[in-house]
Amino acid sequence: MTAKNNHTHNQVSDSEIRDIIKCEITRQQDNIVLIASENFTSQEVIRTMGSVLTNKYAEGYPGFRYYEGCENMDSIEDIARNRANKLFGSNYCNVQPHSGVNANVAVFLAILKCGDKILSMNLRDGGHLSHGHKQNLTGKYFDIYTYSVDPDTEILDYEDIRKQAKIIKPKLIIAGASSYSRKIEFAKFREIADEVGSYLMADTAHIAGLMVS
Repeated sequence: MTAKNNHTHNQVSDSEIRDIIKCEITRQQDNIVLIASENFTSQEVIRTMGSVLTNKYAEGYPGFRYYEGCENMDSIEDIARNRANKLFGSNYCNVQPHSGVNANVAVFLAILKCGDKILSMNLRDGGHLSHGHKQNLTGKYFDIYTYSVDPDTEILDYEDIRKQAKIIKPKLIIAGASSYSRKIEFAKFREIADEVGSYLMADTAHIAGLMVS
């Protein structure tokens, strides 16, 4: 992304806001940010998100909305769902969450009750706030237990996680991270979850693009 090919800011009439946008363009193009979730958005996406679509309420799902006049929104959401299913080889997907956190909360509310046990990666070892940190909503509503990396290798110890899961017997195990740089063995998490009768949620928000590329 460069200021040369980014013309969106030139259409902003408020000079103060326009100047700040220019500064942000410069910041993004002149710095390397190693935050996976802060990827560059294409110009096509920026133009689409800034279209008249932003004016429309579309609560509910295609064909089952709470407002009239959603036929065009239905068409776009259907396209997005079909393309996502094709990419991931899935039969169903939900493309409505605006962020990974929203998606995580949707899963929690669908399968958990207040006070249920969750086993997730400790924040200091690379986990995510939404996986049950006490400062997050999830940490206030659920009983959170955490697994950590091996202090010597700084790699997840799956046998230790298995032992924890057998003792804790969580309702949900979360496999995924926000700042763990090693490969996560999701198949091993699947085995552990099956052994203890837990749900398994794979939070792949930061690596989903790499998984399907």
